Amino acid sequence: MNLLDPAALAQSFPHDFLWGVATSAAQIEGAALEDGKGASIWDHFCRQPGRINDGSNIDIACDHYHRFREDVALMRGLGLDCYRFSFSWPRVQPLGRGGWNEAGFAFYDRLIDELLEAGLQPHATLYHWDLPQALDESIGGWLSRDIVTCFADYATEVARRFGDRLASIATHNEPWCTATLGYETAQFAPGHTSRAESLQVAHHLLLSHGEAIAAMRAVTKARLGIVLNHTPSFPATPAEADRRAARIDDGLNVRWYMDPIFRGAYPADAFEFVGADAPTVEAGDLARIRQPLDFLGINFYTRSLFDAQGKAVKGPGKRGFTDMGWEIVPEVFAQHLVRLAREYNPPPMFITENGMANADRVVDGRVADTERIAYLSSHLQALATAMSLGADVRGYFYWSLLDNFEWNSGYDKRFGLVHVDYATQRRLLKDSAHWYRDLVARHHARR
Repeated sequence: MNLLDPAALAQSFPHDFLWGVATSAAQIEGAALEDGKGASIWDHFCRQPGRINDGSNIDIACDHYHRFREDVALMRGLGLDCYRFSFSWPRVQPLGRGGWNEAGFAFYDRLIDELLEAGLQPHATLYHWDLPQALDESIGGWLSRDIVTCFADYATEVARRFGDRLASIATHNEPWCTATLGYETAQFAPGHTSRAESLQVAHHLLLSHGEAIAAMRAVTKARLGIVLNHTPSFPATPAEADRRAARIDDGLNVRWYMDPIFRGAYPADAFEFVGADAPTVEAGDLARIRQPLDFLGINFYTRSLFDAQGKAVKGPGKRGFTDMGWEIVPEVFAQHLVRLAREYNPPPMFITENGMANADRVVDGRVADTERIAYLSSHLQALATAMSLGADVRGYFYWSLLDNFEWNSGYDKRFGLVHVDYATQRRLLKDSAHWYRDLVARHHARR
C-alpha cells in the first residue's frame, strides 16, 4: 500500500470509525478574563518571567472564544465526525468552588449547539490543566485532598447541564503531565519541583477521576472515561540495567495510571522504587478510583529510551524527529495499543491525540507540510494494524485543529492542520488538512 494514498488507507478502517480533531480551552480560547472568567494557574504561570520560552501568554491565543463559529465551520468543511474540546473550569466556576458563572456556561452552550448543527459529535474533557488559580491559592490545588470534592462537584454540574448533548465526557487529560511536569519538573504550571508532591498529586487526580465518574453516572447517560498519555519505555541497550530502568519508567508513566484504574492497585515495582516519595493512600481510595468506564482515551506521540542510570537518551530517529524533538515511531504506536488490549482488556479506546509539531511556513499562500502528511499516514496505518491484531479503537482525533499555545513552548511549535497567523488570527488550511479531508471523504463514501 502507498501510505500517502488516502483512498487505500480509508479501506483499512471499519465503516463506523470516527474521524475528528482535538483542542483544549487554555490553548485556543483566549478571552482570559472576559465575561466573568476567573484566572487559571496558566494565566498566572505565564506572568512569571522565564516560564514560557517565547515570553507569551494565553490572553488571546487563537481567539476561539470569539471565533468558534468560524472554527466549527472549518471542521465541517473537513467533513469530520467529531470534535474533542475541553471546558475551562475557571470560566464556569471562577473560584473552583461556590458560585457558577452563567456567562461561561453560555459560551459552551453556544459551542455545543453550533457543533450539533454542523453534524459534529461533541466530545468534552473536564480538565485540560487550567485549574482555577483561586483553588491553588486557597487550598494548594491538586496537593490538597479537598480538591477531590471540588472536582466532583464541577464534573456533576457540567454533566447535568450538557450530558444529554455530549457524545462523551473525559474526566482528565493526561494526568501524568499535570503531576510530573507541573509538580516535579516545573515545566508546567504551577511550577513545583518535588517528586513526592508529584506522586501525591497523581493520586488525588486519580481519586478525583473516580469520584467524578461515580457522580456523573447519576446525572447523565453520556459515555464516561479518561484520557491518558502514554510514552512507551524501552532500554537503550539490551543490558539488564537498561531494561530495569525502562521497566521502572513504564511503571511511573503507563502503569501508575492504568493499574489503579483497571486493576485497583499501584504497580508494586514502581511503588517500591519511589520509596519515601510514595503517596498517602487512604483505605478505600483504590476502590473509588476503579470505576467502570465506557471508553479509554489514549494520547500517543513518541517513545522513550533509557540507559542504565535511568536517564532518557535520544533515539536513532530512523523516520526523523518532530519539531518538538520527539522521535517518530509509528511501529511503537501499534505495538503499544496491542499491549493495552492484551494486558488490560480496556473498554473501547479512542486515539484522543496524535500529531506532530512541524516548522511550518506559509509560502505563496500555502503550507506544504509534507512531513505531517507522512506522519499522519504512517500512524494511521499503524493504528489499522493494531486494530487488526485486536485493539478495539473506535475513533481518531488528530492533535490539533489549530496551531495554538503549546504550553511552555509558547507559540513557537505548530501542531495544527490549520495555520494560524497570530497577528491577524487568519486561518489557513495546510496541505495536511486537505489530505485529511480527502481521507475522511473516501472513508465516508464507504458507509
